[in-house]
Amino acid sequence: MAGNEHEVNRSARSGRFVTESTTEREPRHTTTEQVGGGGDREVNRSASTGRFVTGTTAELHPSTTETQHV
Repeated sequence: MAGNEHEVNRSARSGRFVTESTTEREPRHTTTEQVGGGGDREVNRSASTGRFVTGTTAELHPSTTETQHV
């Protein structure tokens, strides 16, 4: 799946996607992630907020979390 990699911007507060202009305007409250590579690392997110959660939280709440490979 090479060539599918790109960057996305998220609000550090809400976990939702934000525009590039928001990232430029509020750099302390946003993060930029590299996605689409289908890498070896797993991350867990809350399905309702989009925020990162621990592996323990994902195990305790499997119906409200999602695991991504980045």
